[in-house]
Amino acid sequence: MSIWIIFKLLGSLALLMFGMKSMSEALQKMAGPQLRHVLGAMTTNRFTGMLTGMFVTAAVQSSTATTLMTVSFVNAGLLTLVQAISVIMGAHIGTTVTAWIMSLGFSFNITDFVYPAFFLGIILIYMKKRRIIGDFLFGVSFLFLGLGTLKETGFLLVQDPEANEIISAFFANFNEPNFWNKLLFLLMGTVLTLCVQSSAAIMAITMMLCSTGVLHIDQGIMLVLGENIGTTITSNIVALSANVQARRAAFAHMSINVLGVAWVTAVLPWFYGAVCHVVGFDGTMSSDAPGFAVKASMVLATFHSAFNVSNTLLLIWFVPYIERFVCWAIKPKVQDEEEDFRLHFITSGIMKTPELSVLEAQKEIRSFSERMQRMFSMVRQLLNEKDEQQFSKLYSRIEKYESISDNMEIEIANYLDQVSDAHLSDDTKAKIRAMLREISELESIGDACYNMARTINRKVQGKNEHFNDRQYEHMHQMMELTDNALTQMNILMGGRKESFKVNRSFNIENEINNFRDQLKSQNINDVNNHVYTYGIGTIYMDIINECEKLGDYVINVVEARMRTKQRDA
Repeated sequence: MSIWIIFKLLGSLALLMFGMKSMSEALQKMAGPQLRHVLGAMTTNRFTGMLTGMFVTAAVQSSTATTLMTVSFVNAGLLTLVQAISVIMGAHIGTTVTAWIMSLGFSFNITDFVYPAFFLGIILIYMKKRRIIGDFLFGVSFLFLGLGTLKETGFLLVQDPEANEIISAFFANFNEPNFWNKLLFLLMGTVLTLCVQSSAAIMAITMMLCSTGVLHIDQGIMLVLGENIGTTITSNIVALSANVQARRAAFAHMSINVLGVAWVTAVLPWFYGAVCHVVGFDGTMSSDAPGFAVKASMVLATFHSAFNVSNTLLLIWFVPYIERFVCWAIKPKVQDEEEDFRLHFITSGIMKTPELSVLEAQKEIRSFSERMQRMFSMVRQLLNEKDEQQFSKLYSRIEKYESISDNMEIEIANYLDQVSDAHLSDDTKAKIRAMLREISELESIGDACYNMARTINRKVQGKNEHFNDRQYEHMHQMMELTDNALTQMNILMGGRKESFKVNRSFNIENEINNFRDQLKSQNINDVNNHVYTYGIGTIYMDIINECEKLGDYVINVVEARMRTKQRDA
């Protein structure tokens, strides 16, 4: 067997995978924001959810992308798990378009059209406004060039006497249509897809082997079923470090396909016979017969579509029971996640495209923002706490939250830095810059809260002096204004634009500044008039000043987020 043929086979496979990835990413860049709106608006019940998943996946050519967007919506509370499962079912149908694209590559010499597409693509790439369309054309061209080369290499492999004898002898050992041989090819398809992490690549290899006659169609069918399971295991591995809803959605993804493979295997002779009848394929046809390669690839594509459509139409009625099963199988950990540093939406390796990465980072920043308001509420509680043991416990919690805020800033910033290494549009780059500013200011809010807690602790440790009633009243008024500012910020971070009025945030900031100036002048007079000592007055003003600084940080977050929303509009 020529080593050159093997390298050509591997290279064409790599070209196909790169083309599929590039095409999918370009499609998501073109339609990403609109797809998010579609997913949010068109999933009112399990049937519209299924249709939504089908059309979105067909549009972006990536069931993984659709699944990840769906999981992120579940995490944000925009979709229920039942709706998410129906969208994932629809994604199974939408992803069958990929198999038909593969079949098209085996139907005629598609490489004849590749080079004009490359030429047009490079022109569009240099036209900045059409750059994404150029990326899409390059992705499609690489995909079909890889397919065409794979097909040619497959025929060269068959024509090589030594290679043909070795491969044919291997598969001939498993020609007997018994249960164990079927199970072997099912496992082979699962493992290969898991190793390559691309069902499209294994589908292309299966079509190549079947179209050359080296692999029997029956064996190819079992490989296709194995690919359907293998592609779901990848998402489950990725979701291991994600939150409970992500793990449930990924497990539902796998459960649906495992159930489908189980029932279709039980009726495989009739199901396969019906597919062959529709395509007009005769199982006794020789691989040398005219049109065999085209018919073989069409059988695999038709079987893939028929399996996913039938499985979805059958299991769509059992979605509530699937939800109960995955909730029973995957239970949440018994722990207080608020007291544990753990990113809820960003998980290493889970995102595949910049568009989705930015969406997940925005949700993580929203969670960061809500945590900072909870931290401030602890500071307010600390100010009133009289019990020493409870005070110490609450102070330790605030210290832990300060450490969490530092870690969250670093982790989100590192994630955004990785995203920014990708090919991004100018709008997305501007969004990332605004988000980096947001996390920096949110971490400063955490620092301000911790500074207030330390100041209160310093006063308590002194045990000699105490705030008077009027000082307590003023601090409570200032903290109430600051908490209102944080509430308005979180309304904006939550995306509820209809209930957010930006002038309200600026008005609160002006109130905080004016009240701080008023208290500063009054504090000087009270110290001079010996209402309280200079030392307690200093501690008192330190708390007031930190509230004012915190209000400034809030305004900075609001301004950064408003820029992001203007670009989304």
